[in-house]
Amino acid sequence: MSALLSLARAARLVGVPRSALQRKIANGELASFDGLVSLEELRRIFPDAELVDGGALEKTEHIRERAFARRVAEFVLPSQEVLAQRLFAKSVELAEVRRHLQAYHEMLLAARARIAAGQTAGTLLDFLDGELRRILGSEPEQLEAGISMLEAVTAHITVRPSGHQYLVEGNDSLLQAGLKAGIQFGYGCGNGVCGLCKARLVAGELRALTKGDYRLTEREIEQGYVLLCTHTAVSDAIIEILEAAGPHDIPHQQIVARVRAITQLAPNTLLLQLQTPRSHRLRFLAGQSVTLGASSRTGDLSESVPLASCPCDERNLHFHFAREAPGALGQALFNGFVRVGDAIDIHGPDGQFVLDTSAQRPPVFVACDCGFGPIKSLVEHTIAIDAFESIALYWHAARSDGHYLANQCRSWAASLDHFRFAPSSDPSAISGAKTIASSLLSERAACSSCAVYVAGPADFVNTLTQALTDGGMRSEQIHALPL
Repeated sequence: MSALLSLARAARLVGVPRSALQRKIANGELASFDGLVSLEELRRIFPDAELVDGGALEKTEHIRERAFARRVAEFVLPSQEVLAQRLFAKSVELAEVRRHLQAYHEMLLAARARIAAGQTAGTLLDFLDGELRRILGSEPEQLEAGISMLEAVTAHITVRPSGHQYLVEGNDSLLQAGLKAGIQFGYGCGNGVCGLCKARLVAGELRALTKGDYRLTEREIEQGYVLLCTHTAVSDAIIEILEAAGPHDIPHQQIVARVRAITQLAPNTLLLQLQTPRSHRLRFLAGQSVTLGASSRTGDLSESVPLASCPCDERNLHFHFAREAPGALGQALFNGFVRVGDAIDIHGPDGQFVLDTSAQRPPVFVACDCGFGPIKSLVEHTIAIDAFESIALYWHAARSDGHYLANQCRSWAASLDHFRFAPSSDPSAISGAKTIASSLLSERAACSSCAVYVAGPADFVNTLTQALTDGGMRSEQIHALPL
């Protein structure tokens, strides 16, 4: 039998979709063997196809494997110096454990000898009490037996006074790792220029990753202050820094960003991706909006748009635009008047549509059409902080391509046990809002304790909000963003 190929490879060789081969197998036209097809069968079905790829597929797989290994080394493993320091610290800890185990062993041997010599029980107990006090008195406060790979490649950080905790992985700085974990640190540039991410090291050992231009005073250095953006953790550490408690703690910023990509998510939906300068990143809370300004052939454009990206990536900012939206900037994007590389002014952030973690209510997110943009930002932040036992997402589509990122929602539901995704479709946004409200109100126990975040067209948001309050939900449980 000739070589057997996977369906994906066979489809690439003959230049047809994989689904076409699957249909031929189902119809009995193409023989398969445990999901594989042979070259002979391909030549029989596609006599005019060129089945020689010159090893291109193998080369591609090899490149992918090398790229994956490179990503693992770059983003998962710390630098060689940091890894060596962590391993040395763990080896010292392990040596201490062995020393204490040896002391316990010697104590047991001595007790056994005393028993054999006929020593009385009272004298033996006095001996054991004395030995235990000596051994326990010489133990460090936190003596842990054993070492795991996770402990060697990560560092555990505790933030005071909030008590938040997170892990530093790979070559991430303390700031980068904290933002990925959803910690709302104060920062500006992210590369050691502004000094806004200044924090005090209470315990642990840090190492400088880069040299920043900001200079700490001698007094600050004596007190243990460091810049989170220029340091990583060598060991588990405790740091002291105030975090943003809400929108009032986020300063208004003005940044000139560049259009990095304009991607068509669906026939009537575009993704605008902006990238800020490395020295001036946008600090915002999930769910907030900014005002975007641009110059085009049709004149100056300005529009308030909610962010669709997580605050954990403060340089790459995402925005969703619908073709039928009335905004001037959105229309310019669909008409090709804004292009990759153009400058976009960002003013903000603004808005109170943010996650409320103070009440610890399980979040229920509700979106209609492009209201999914700010909801996506909130969902990603909620997943990052991992602070809730359950997450629910209702996404109603009132237009044909309203579920333009449904696969991403399904992937959240598939990978997270506590995540539930409920899509719905109806040309009437008002009918959709009433249906979702009825579903939420039917779950009385969950309804009384959850927090609802709803974003979308004004008629959808207002109808849902009214239906929920009429059904007994308290106003403080509902957070609304009409677009």
